[in-house]
Amino acid sequence: MQPLDTTDTRLLMALAKDPRRTVVALAQKLGLSRNTVQARMTQLEKKSVFLSFERRINPAALGYPLMAFIHVHVDQRKLTEVTHRLSEIPEVLEAYGLTGQADILVRVVSADAEDLFRINGKILGCDGVERCDTSLAMGELVPYRVEPLLERGPRS
Repeated sequence: MQPLDTTDTRLLMALAKDPRRTVVALAQKLGLSRNTVQARMTQLEKKSVFLSFERRINPAALGYPLMAFIHVHVDQRKLTEVTHRLSEIPEVLEAYGLTGQADILVRVVSADAEDLFRINGKILGCDGVERCDTSLAMGELVPYRVEPLLERGPRS
């Protein structure tokens, strides 16, 4: 990915503070032309700078107030198959391949403890999963953020 310049960073900071701002409002705020802002936004989209909108939807609003992190230990020969099976479980929000003790870290949501037990069973039922270690999320201490990185500026 090509590094961002100062104008890109300023634009992203303005969007981070108010994501609903229009191109015209961003241009006024940053002292840029509307065409410049529109062109920059298009380039940022092409560079895959923006994450999907669904990352901003709170699962609790959908009836899933309980969040957990599951460390999944798998037979490495079946990692691709396990990954595919995990993607078919709706309560799996994301999964990361890891180094260390576990092979995959899965973030899941559930309606309650009983529902979490059911989801854990689905994961354990995936061919190639050897074991799971589940930890309940007690609260979000540092929410997802990139603003401090934007304030620091692009790294060369």
